[in-house]
Amino acid sequence: MASQARANKLADRVREIVAEALEMRVKDPRLGFITVTDARVTPDLREATVFYTVYGDDEARAATAAALESAKGVLRTEVGRQTGIKHTPSLSFVPDALPDTARHIDDLLRVAAESDAEVHARATGAAYAGEPDPYRQPRPEALDDVDDATRAPRSDDD
Repeated sequence: MASQARANKLADRVREIVAEALEMRVKDPRLGFITVTDARVTPDLREATVFYTVYGDDEARAATAAALESAKGVLRTEVGRQTGIKHTPSLSFVPDALPDTARHIDDLLRVAAESDAEVHARATGAAYAGEPDPYRQPRPEALDDVDDATRAPRSDDD
């Protein structure tokens, strides 16, 4: 087993190599506007998972996935040639769910902002349900019987 630091370094290198090879070497017309977002390598350095996003509709995503599957051998050869490690990791491509998750979070934030605006609109001009000052106030005649220094009732000896 390799150290986690070595696996992370190899993952970064695999991400760079695959992105460069997709730009320069792979000439498949099905390949859409693709961005390689991340790569992860198993601790034994035998398998690499490459995450990607594709700009476009579902048809462009499906065509890009097919193009990546057909170019997998070329990409693995390029990774092996540029890294120089004994065993080249096998590549698997996974569409990154980050854009969809970010879109979902944006929708949730928009709904929350609309809800806050509705609550704020209802609150303008509203009055409190109880008295204006709901806290008990001491009666003025009781203040004469309290010593200010100790806040204790005065005795008749004072």
